[in-house]
Amino acid sequence: MTGYGGADLFLWGILPYVVLVIVVGGLVWRFRYDRFGWTTRSSELYESRLLRIGSPLFHFGLLVVIVGHVVGLLVPESWTRALGVSDTLYHVTALSLGLVAGVCTLAGVALLVWRRRTTGPVFSATTANDKVMYLVLVLAILTGLGMTVYFAGVEVAGGHSQDYRETVSPWFRSIWILSPDIAAMAAAELPYRVHALMGLALFALLPFTRLVHMFSAPVGYLFRPYVLYRTRDVHTGGAGQAERAGRRGW
Repeated sequence: MTGYGGADLFLWGILPYVVLVIVVGGLVWRFRYDRFGWTTRSSELYESRLLRIGSPLFHFGLLVVIVGHVVGLLVPESWTRALGVSDTLYHVTALSLGLVAGVCTLAGVALLVWRRRTTGPVFSATTANDKVMYLVLVLAILTGLGMTVYFAGVEVAGGHSQDYRETVSPWFRSIWILSPDIAAMAAAELPYRVHALMGLALFALLPFTRLVHMFSAPVGYLFRPYVLYRTRDVHTGGAGQAERAGRRGW
């Protein structure tokens, strides 16, 4: 690994912890003082046709992207080799799934942004906070997808691209043991570093935007009591006689 300078020290040794403090502190603050604002602020009531297409595309694509990042960043290279997964198979699978998931995610968010911009009531409900969030989110997706396309092209052309499992992954894992491997990230190629910065910016925004709903889970829904619906109307049958009362619900 090469050495690093003051900028690398800040970006890869200090900034990740600043973002981590912002995320944890922001979530605690939001839950304590803005619990009713902890929502996606759904606009399905205003428009549902584009939402039914864009939302599943975005969410399912993003789910695959997240799983890919978790595997790529947290699972060491030695573990996959021990499982019999060759480097070639790993990279081909990662690039192919990454391309498909990235395209789906980008197409989904593009539809959602188009819907928000062209549907009057939805656009009226869009805040400055939403616009910043969408901008950073799209940049994070574009840099990730662009990086995948670039390195896939290098591999197809017969070249050799840098393995992020030798630079980005060790740096990411070292953050959690409070000993950041700054030199590893400083040695990463520029596309990796730009994408990492976009990811850090997105995480810093999470607690203060509608994206906060990703930290929610409908656990209470599994244990809530049944909701009973009863009518106050008096139903009458033939010849003005009252109908037989229906069976009681649970």
